[in-house]
Amino acid sequence: MEGPAAVNISDRPAAQPEAQAAGDGAIAGSGPAGGALAAGTAPAGAERLPSLLYSEVESDLRASVRALLEDRCGWQAVLARTESGEPYDAALWRALAAGLGCAGLLVPAEHGGAGVSYREACVSAEELGRYVAPVPYLGSAVVATAALLAVGDTELLTKLATGDVTAALAVPFAAMPGAPVRPMARLARPQPGDAESGVARLSGTVAGLADALPADVLLVPAEGVPFGLYAVDAGAAGVTRVPLVSLDMTRQLCDLSLHEVPARRVASGEAAVRAVSAGLTAGAVVLASEQLGLAERCIEMTVGYVGERRQFGRPVGSFQALKHRLADLWVSVTQARAAARYAAACLATGDPDTLVAAVLAKSCCGEAATAVAQECVQMHGGIGFTWEHPAHLYLKRAKSGSIAFGTPDRHRATLASLVTLPGPPASS
Repeated sequence: MEGPAAVNISDRPAAQPEAQAAGDGAIAGSGPAGGALAAGTAPAGAERLPSLLYSEVESDLRASVRALLEDRCGWQAVLARTESGEPYDAALWRALAAGLGCAGLLVPAEHGGAGVSYREACVSAEELGRYVAPVPYLGSAVVATAALLAVGDTELLTKLATGDVTAALAVPFAAMPGAPVRPMARLARPQPGDAESGVARLSGTVAGLADALPADVLLVPAEGVPFGLYAVDAGAAGVTRVPLVSLDMTRQLCDLSLHEVPARRVASGEAAVRAVSAGLTAGAVVLASEQLGLAERCIEMTVGYVGERRQFGRPVGSFQALKHRLADLWVSVTQARAAARYAAACLATGDPDTLVAAVLAKSCCGEAATAVAQECVQMHGGIGFTWEHPAHLYLKRAKSGSIAFGTPDRHRATLASLVTLPGPPASS
């Protein structure tokens, strides 16, 4: 079966006057071009607020990604991969990266990418969450790309945009945006000829990396004078990646060891710090959207099942207790959507509120996805607990995603400090 036709995003305008409903709970409506409220329409004293609605470009991209995943990423295939030695789907990633251009969504058009914004990147992530797709989109097309965009490494960005090369930022998956960067690698003693060729040597161990197993290039923060970010060939001698038995095998983690590995310096000093921070912030925002897509899919599955499953001569979904639980889940998903969309809009425009929006979205979407996935298992009854049903795939992705880039509790603590909320009174 042929895959869907790719959407040529670069030929479309950056934003459309009309916002389209995406068919997954988005609110239909209209907004001015550019995705922001028109001047004068906001309440007196209010700042310009971004539109949370989906543009036509975003809706078209969603439709193309969903069609491809519907055709190539059924949950039975995903489940089979979790039991194999190759949990990542390289063929699916090539179709997404090269066929639909998802690998280069954030890369400027002059470097071979689509040149769109984080809003479109987040829409793609929503769809990947709906299908728990085992592809390195988050690690390569978002985190590594954002880090390279921050320092303007056009050589590697061009390769990432085509999908020919996959990269990963070598920081633990639990690393939190806004927190101090703590590199696990260090500069090693140079070998003869390194100085002439401009090669550095890295040694060290980084635990719990996401999307590093299929990566061709590793972006490694390393201690030195000054601190730097280095590009390492993942296939070079001295590089060892040990796969871990992860909770979520659709995004398998690994431990990375480096022993005097040759590396190219990408950035140093404050530029390297900004690059790592940019990658982590982008990862948190886009992962929040992925969790949103996962939660929406879980609630759809659950509503569909309780409407068909019958007990005592009536659908179990007609019982008031289940109605109340589903209504609460719907409210949490709706709130998560608002937080995720706001974070995507802030990141897309470089809004000063980006870090606040990122930690808010990550905490809100992580908790919503976990709660909905848990209820999905519970309300499916006995079949929800079986290995042959996809509910456990969503629960594991939700749980691991809620821990990644900082737990909800850590993000709430950070949020309190960012907005200067007072702490609880001291006990007497």
